[in-house]
Amino acid sequence: MAAAGLAGLGPGEAAAAAQALALPAESFGNDLISSVDPKFLNLTKVDDRIYEEFRETFGDLRVDVLDPEELKSEAAKAKWRPFCLRFEGVVEDFNYGTLLRLDSRREYSEENTIFATRIQFFAIEIARNREGCNDHVYSSARETTAQEDKSG
Repeated sequence: MAAAGLAGLGPGEAAAAAQALALPAESFGNDLISSVDPKFLNLTKVDDRIYEEFRETFGDLRVDVLDPEELKSEAAKAKWRPFCLRFEGVVEDFNYGTLLRLDSRREYSEENTIFATRIQFFAIEIARNREGCNDHVYSSARETTAQEDKSG
């Protein structure tokens, strides 16, 4: 699937994508999913494992718009805790805190973020990338760039 997507890129776009994918994720700040097609992003070296185990454990969890109770209630914590611990020693700083967007269609803001562990962030963002929830961010950024190119 990735090869088919890359084949559709022109030489300049393919070179830019290759260069962008070679950079560490931290280089992009909050703009990573607007810079690179989310379907081609790898957030960790074990994205496949994280995604498979996430969907085995949380098969019906809606990732496009998160319900904070699905992360923070006592029942949710009881389910998340063993999931997170599976990645101890696998994902660096797996239990460090980070901000996670509640609604994947919206930007990071005080109203649209929740504090989560790093492995929760990875699991949810990997699922969002693979399930198309972050596609609109990338598409919108490409449309804006195309409009700027036309007018400038």
